Amino acid sequence: MTAELVRGQNHPLSQARLEIRISAGTPIVAAAALGDENGRIHGVDWVAHPGAPTQPGLEVSRQAAADHRLAVDLDAVTDAVHRVSVLLALPAPGGGPGPVRFGSVAAPFVAVTGLDGSEVATYTITGLEAESAVVALELYRRQGAWKVRAVGQGYAGGLAELLTDQGLPEAVLLAGSIHEAVAKGLARSVQAPPPRQADGDRSRQAAAPAFGPDQGGTAPQGSPGPAQPPYGGQQTGGPGQDGPRPVHGGTGAVDPSAATGGGPVNYSHPRRQTSAPPPPPPAAPPAQPGRPAQPVAGDATGWSMEERLYNQVWGMFEDLARTTAAYRSAVDFAESRLDKELEQALSDPRSRIGGQGDAAREAARARQAQLVGQAREALDRDLAQLVAEAEVVEPALPPAFARWDNPAWHAYRVPMEIPMALRLGDLRLPEAERIRIPMLLRLPLERGLWIDSGRTESFDGTFTDAHDMRRLAMETAVAHAARLLAVYPAGEFTVHVIDPAGSGAQALAPLTQTGVLAAPPAQGAAGVTDVLGRLTQRVDLVQMALRGGAPDALPPGLDTSQQLLIVNDFPHGFDDRAVNQLRYLADEGPSVGVHLMMVADRQESAGYGPLLDPLWRSLLRLTAVPDDHLADPWVGHAWTYEPPVVPPGSQVLHQVLTQVAAASRAWNR
Repeated sequence: MTAELVRGQNHPLSQARLEIRISAGTPIVAAAALGDENGRIHGVDWVAHPGAPTQPGLEVSRQAAADHRLAVDLDAVTDAVHRVSVLLALPAPGGGPGPVRFGSVAAPFVAVTGLDGSEVATYTITGLEAESAVVALELYRRQGAWKVRAVGQGYAGGLAELLTDQGLPEAVLLAGSIHEAVAKGLARSVQAPPPRQADGDRSRQAAAPAFGPDQGGTAPQGSPGPAQPPYGGQQTGGPGQDGPRPVHGGTGAVDPSAATGGGPVNYSHPRRQTSAPPPPPPAAPPAQPGRPAQPVAGDATGWSMEERLYNQVWGMFEDLARTTAAYRSAVDFAESRLDKELEQALSDPRSRIGGQGDAAREAARARQAQLVGQAREALDRDLAQLVAEAEVVEPALPPAFARWDNPAWHAYRVPMEIPMALRLGDLRLPEAERIRIPMLLRLPLERGLWIDSGRTESFDGTFTDAHDMRRLAMETAVAHAARLLAVYPAGEFTVHVIDPAGSGAQALAPLTQTGVLAAPPAQGAAGVTDVLGRLTQRVDLVQMALRGGAPDALPPGLDTSQQLLIVNDFPHGFDDRAVNQLRYLADEGPSVGVHLMMVADRQESAGYGPLLDPLWRSLLRLTAVPDDHLADPWVGHAWTYEPPVVPPGSQVLHQVLTQVAAASRAWNR
């Protein structure tokens, strides 16, 4: 399954020989740089560029082009190399007509593929404005294994500034030689395909859209459209697989008249439907002089309101992360400056005592307070704008993105299409207590979830009894499962529960009483064995069918919907065989539609030793109480996660699940 990355996200690489495929709407320069553990480039011979297209383990294009294919052999790089950065730049303005900033061209699209063309990870570089050079992504070595990370760091100063930031001493000279080599080869530059007609195939947008039959790509399961195989590996598109991607080399369809010597080449995708361009996003009302513009829900880029809101929420996350990072950096600078000035004042014996020394120390503290006050003023200004944006965005969110107290749930109807993401809770930072950023996870799920029931002290210092913590963890799992059931079309999502001791019966009541479960919760060792055996067999059958190229050859009656297994009180009721089956489902299940949700305390399974460490690492850890355990790799913040909470006394969960159960019964008739 292709991993569609967002900025800062990483993904493991299972092969050493790769291709980096780059697509843009205009000729760009592609290069690749080798870096050490700190990302530092040690010399010009560590950079593969059009003037020197080959380096150990790297080969890049010799000219500017709208599409590139870079060859990477990670086994061929030296042991001193720990990073391989993919660099993109616009040709220098003196090299001929063309754009001078990425903000005026289509967002570049980068894909990491195997030698057979199968995509491992993709990344659409969004958010660029005045930048003329960008670090697209990096392949990096961590504990002997290689991973890919989406970077998207742009530089308004072009290649010279980018290479300088990478620690290359000869950055300016190398940037000049790269542009010189590109200028000499402009006659050979590969231009973008001719513009399509107004009613032709749509161009790629800033982020992966939610698909529909009228929006290109293959319609998701459960949506109206032609019949299709049930798994993404056999589809031409789907959620998480960027449908409106640019046309890569070799994928264009040729007009039959052209094959006989007449007529133009048709560059449209042979399997993609066409549609009219999307309506423009809502425009913000004009701002009063000297005041910021009023925020508008859905003013981000996208082909649907859902996609625009998704991108807007992601933009709010980035804005909060950036402004908080700037504030913390300013405070750290003020503290370090205060320490330095106090050290200087104390280093002079004449100023250690008396009025002169006191005055110097007071002046230093006053300057520190002034700097901190200015930083806080800028932070408060940015936070006020984010609060205003959150106030208009939150009420406009669809049910899949909305909190349980959002009125959108009171108008809930079972959907016909799968949404592009799901809300798992909220994120906040200590400097911005008023703002909650929705934590959205792309669908379909690519990893399992772990609701940690072992933490007894919450983030705010309050103590929670172990019994209450298990109850809260199970209630959180039920809320997540209910939301997953609610956002999938009827018959497209099935939930199984393993509750060996029956301790989760009270928390599971919303699922059992409404009848949305595939079967009553499995209890005892026999129940554990039965459920794990059936799901393991399903994974084996689907994998064999896909690997054999015959997805339609599955046994009659096999449930091809997405499956979710909720496991409570692990490892109670699990023997060694059941533990191995559970690990197998966690590793192999997501790729064929079987997902795992663990409600467990890791310490209770400590008797298995390191055997289960890969299991815990493969799951996304969530908590039943607020906890600051989520760290983003972008700026390094520790975000406080807040689980979804159903309002006390509210019947929204029961009402939603009742509709889901009724739709499921109607579907199965």
